[in-house]
Amino acid sequence: MRKRMLTAVLSIGLLFSIARPGLAVTYHTYHHYIKHKRHMKTVKRVGIGVAGGAAAGALAGGTKGGVIGAVIGAGAGALWDRHEKHTGHN
Repeated sequence: MRKRMLTAVLSIGLLFSIARPGLAVTYHTYHHYIKHKRHMKTVKRVGIGVAGGAAAGALAGGTKGGVIGAVIGAGAGALWDRHEKHTGHN
């Protein structure tokens, strides 16, 4: 009897949590998530630029070339991120 009651209560709880998921997400939480996602895209784009520039620079000019390539790659990644944000791709 106790197991049936527990099963019924859990089933009803799951039913109501699935039926109204919109109430759990507030505007602040959603806005924070979008803002965080936007920053993570920026970090990813600049990081890819740094890695690519450092690899190309290291192949071309050793350690010093790798450092210079990383700086140039970071700038290129930042420019690409700015371009993507201004064209509406976030």
